[in-house]
Amino acid sequence: MNDRRSVIDIITRLQGRAQEGSKSDRQLARMVLDDLDFASKASISEMAARIGVSEPTVTRFCRSLGLDGTRDFKFWIAQALAVGGQYLAANPAPAEAEMSRIPQLVAEGAAEAVQRAAGAVDMALVQTVAERLTAATQVLALGSGGTSSMMATEMQNRLYRLGIAAIAQVDGQLQRMFAATATKGTVVMAFSTSGYAQSVVDAVAVAGQYGATTIAVTAPGSALAEAATHVIEYQPAEDGNLYKPTSSRFALLALVDIIAMAVAEHRGTRVLETLRRVKQSINTFKVDDPKLPLGD
Repeated sequence: MNDRRSVIDIITRLQGRAQEGSKSDRQLARMVLDDLDFASKASISEMAARIGVSEPTVTRFCRSLGLDGTRDFKFWIAQALAVGGQYLAANPAPAEAEMSRIPQLVAEGAAEAVQRAAGAVDMALVQTVAERLTAATQVLALGSGGTSSMMATEMQNRLYRLGIAAIAQVDGQLQRMFAATATKGTVVMAFSTSGYAQSVVDAVAVAGQYGATTIAVTAPGSALAEAATHVIEYQPAEDGNLYKPTSSRFALLALVDIIAMAVAEHRGTRVLETLRRVKQSINTFKVDDPKLPLGD
């Protein structure tokens, strides 16, 4: 299947046809949208009979959507259900009067995610990771997508203030280019919730061939896990609330902080002068309040 066909969004095409197609097209589109499961399994005769049109009309309808025929049509419907079915059958949003529960839901989700991640972390592995990061001549932090790219940037943010030369890259092409400059003193710290962000997997493989130590925070058994030297395993567990942002962000942030604290303690008092300088610099140009977080 070529790249252009692989991005077909059959649901959007059906929604458009339900609004602007011929009478039979509108009927067919609405019938399919109302019962996607039926459309993914029904024969051409069953679909035709449901709304009282001929079988050739159903075939023409499928082809008018840019597909090869009914078999192709059913394939894309089944894929749409598998990938995004939960969003198509979601419960309506709660009434505005119930919005008072949002802070508790978000806070509970964050706390549970953090506790789950902290309880599962392998501290012997984290200690090894801290040793590699401390000894690195440079650290390349990688992430792609909303959450993982934020973690890469935050890893850079945590390490540079500990006196470690770290840079984050979230652009796919630059990830591969920076990886190509890796040496035996380089440590690559890669984040991917799925473990299949291709540019990140590629960059880890490239850096590894030049002798870099590669560390991944990712799903066990994933492509990224297979490519990395060390793997801190992480799999999100969501609560199914489609309206609430993913709590895995908080869990991954906790893992970043666990790693950063292990690095700081491994480096010992050497980090204090760097931290003092950061605090001095920030407080010179901002509110002079020693109680504020360090540069945050």
